[in-house]
Amino acid sequence: MADDPSTFRARAAAEQANADAAALDNVRERCERAAKAWTEMADRAERTQAQRHAREAASVAAREAVVAE
Repeated sequence: MADDPSTFRARAAAEQANADAAALDNVRERCERAAKAWTEMADRAERTQAQRHAREAASVAAREAVVAE
């Protein structure tokens, strides 16, 4: 599975829809827990992507600074 936040958010939305449609309390609670977990994975993936982009930008800037000298 790719670490794609949009995939995780789609899964969270699907689980929330399942929770909203559930007639049984235990099924609703399970789906809500799953939706929360998928949302947390999406948040984590977004943070990871942002950190990766920042590291890559810093690396490029450092290389350019060395070349400019």
